Amino acid sequence: MAHRSGRFLVIPAPSGGAGADRARALGNERAAAHAPRLLAVIALLSAVAAIGACGGEQPPAPSSVSSTAGTVAPSNPAGRPDLEAAEEVAGDIEVPWGLAFLPDGAALVAERDSGRIVRVAVGRAPEQVYELSDVAARGEGGLLGLAVAPDYTESRYVYAYFTSETDNRIVRFRLDGRPEVLVTGIAEAGNHNGGRIAFGPDGMLYAGTGDAGESARSQDPASLNGKILRFTPEGRPAPGNPYPGSPVYSLGHRNVQGLAWDRAGRLFAAEFGQNRLDEINLIEPGRNYGWPGVEGTGGTDRGFTDPLLTWTTAEASPSGIAITADTLYVAALRGERLWTVPLEDGRVGGPRAELRDRYGRLRTVEVAPDGALWLTTSNTDGRGDPATGDDRVLRFPAR
Repeated sequence: MAHRSGRFLVIPAPSGGAGADRARALGNERAAAHAPRLLAVIALLSAVAAIGACGGEQPPAPSSVSSTAGTVAPSNPAGRPDLEAAEEVAGDIEVPWGLAFLPDGAALVAERDSGRIVRVAVGRAPEQVYELSDVAARGEGGLLGLAVAPDYTESRYVYAYFTSETDNRIVRFRLDGRPEVLVTGIAEAGNHNGGRIAFGPDGMLYAGTGDAGESARSQDPASLNGKILRFTPEGRPAPGNPYPGSPVYSLGHRNVQGLAWDRAGRLFAAEFGQNRLDEINLIEPGRNYGWPGVEGTGGTDRGFTDPLLTWTTAEASPSGIAITADTLYVAALRGERLWTVPLEDGRVGGPRAELRDRYGRLRTVEVAPDGALWLTTSNTDGRGDPATGDDRVLRFPAR
């Protein structure tokens, strides 16, 4: 049974099955990370044993996950994230969804069901810094994406995409002020709410939406659903959009939850398939990506744009994506792994599965100002198998 400790949800480890195995493994990791003296004793006893005998069992290797309390592994902004050097930045977060970095390197993390935003920083306990009272958390809906204004140092604006009682909407606010509603009328449902928002290199605000369970919306240019939308920071349709006076940037999407740009400014998006294939798409203004007419490839003869890459839904169910060091990182929910995909001039290489079955469901991946890769788990979202310490924010420094 879940219980609360302070303001965070604490879920005891399951008593059996794969979840229990992961819980025990994570428990061992946390114990190793927080007990350096014990490791030193083990090492000393091992040395004594080696002197006194020629054989015998060796002590277990230290965990690959360490605590960041008091120390920070250096990270090279021009380097590549080291996926074997995981550090736990925070634990016991309630259904983390959106994550956006502040200029000082701390992150704001959205708790989907509670409507709270917590500030997470290396070496510090998570701290609630804001709460949106109008969040209606049902099914996949709730407080979803977060973005920090490019001019945050001057404007202090934070943006959020969330499900209300009547729709999905986008607001902006200062952490010491009231929210200002910018966008309304994105249909909401128990699933397919989309929710990822991000500022592009052009300074415009992009939003990935879902079809809210009615696939015809994706092909309707007058609907905000099943689209990638592009707004000014004030929430108006951005200049240069393909449909004058409309925020619609691309259409024919089922449920977009990942947005990321490469160093050349190309936009990539992750999309949930229905029963067969999940997608990574290269997004170009005005293009139609086929849903519901096609899932995966095979729509070019009907004027649709094929995805760059597909997986089966069991392998992926992709949510957040990030790009650094010419590599696309894809957080997989059902697939319980992090996909890494080489990028070159807008083309993709062969994907590789990393962290498979190590941390459970993965929701959001972002690149920090220092080049480190931050990753959130999503095991407390009602579909996962929570272990002790879930949900967690992990950091992988770049080398």
